[in-house]
Amino acid sequence: MPSRSHPTQRQRRLGAELRKLREAAGMTAEEAGAVVNIKAYQVSHLEAGRVGITPNRLRTLTCNYGCTDEGLVEALVTMADERDKSWWEAYRGSLPPGYLDLAELEHNSRRMQTCSSVHIPGLLQTADHARVIFEEAVSPLPADELNLRIEHRMRRQSVLDVKNPPHFAAIIHEAALRMQFGGRKVARAQLTHLLAASEREHIEIQSIPFTAGSFPGAGQTVFYAYGAVPQLDTVQLDAAHTTVFLSADLQLENYRGLLERTVAKCLSAAQTRDLIHGITKEL
Repeated sequence: MPSRSHPTQRQRRLGAELRKLREAAGMTAEEAGAVVNIKAYQVSHLEAGRVGITPNRLRTLTCNYGCTDEGLVEALVTMADERDKSWWEAYRGSLPPGYLDLAELEHNSRRMQTCSSVHIPGLLQTADHARVIFEEAVSPLPADELNLRIEHRMRRQSVLDVKNPPHFAAIIHEAALRMQFGGRKVARAQLTHLLAASEREHIEIQSIPFTAGSFPGAGQTVFYAYGAVPQLDTVQLDAAHTTVFLSADLQLENYRGLLERTVAKCLSAAQTRDLIHGITKEL
């Protein structure tokens, strides 16, 4: 397969999982390459996501690695199948790679959970709310770049409108609900949008009220994407100049625990709707 100059996060993740399986089997890159008739350096490129692998070769490798987890193997085969080029590819070369990687992660998630203390989650933002957020970027964005990012964010939300959408659980601190980004009119429309979303069967919105006091984490936005199998879960964190993806077993365990403890601080979905209704009336 042709070499990739800039592998996606999903391609790098596939390579990392294959490396993990190889190392667990105690095999060198040279030994693994001999199984599928490629050189050791080609195995290294594969494990870095710089080249792809056919489903048949992937199954041969995992078999020789002694992997008996059929669910994991089939999930890796699905990751290796690159025939499906989705909508976000149209933005490649126009937006930072992290934007595309996040859209792809959401598209392939079985379930999603996010926690935000200042911002409304991107999948639940109105276009006007998103515009205000992007207008406050560290480096001011030209009008065409600003519009492109808003358009991309709105298209990301289509993941919640497909025939069998993933369950999306959003934890939003009361502070984020009371932020008047764009003024009262924009804030009121955003809260109305949240209320409508909360009535959908696959969307659950809970709030951490001010009265809860302290809560787990450092107030950072956390997005947890559940993969086809637990080994393929991913955590995404926002940073000032980049998008961070975490997938180490201990990292996943820690963030699952953080989200579980945070949920314990939340109002119920019904109580959250009452809170949002109350804030909306104040605007």
